Amino acid sequence: MIIMLTLTMIFIVISNIFMLISMLISKKSFLDREKCSPFECGFTPKSIARIPFSLHFFLITMIFLIFDVEIALIFPIIPTFKMVNFFLWFKISFFFIIILLLGLYHEWNQNMLNWCN
Repeated sequence: MIIMLTLTMIFIVISNIFMLISMLISKKSFLDREKCSPFECGFTPKSIARIPFSLHFFLITMIFLIFDVEIALIFPIIPTFKMVNFFLWFKISFFFIIILLLGLYHEWNQNMLNWCN
């Protein structure tokens, strides 16, 4: 028991020494201005933080996310075809796809799918 306690203490001391040495070796230098500035997707971080962004781009992103999730929800419909009643499966699948098509038609009708605005 004493040997185990001694080994644990030695391990803790060695680990702390290695952490201290690694902190001293990997000390960052703040001499390089480019490395210290945050990467902001091409925008300079020195400018105004509240610059207006394209609402159309935001809505296109939301449309993509919605349809991406819907595709993930459609995938389980295919394997359940042989496990459930055909008419129930058909009704649920048809209803789900009709809702997706109505949403797509609405977005198309509102000109949300046009990239050239």
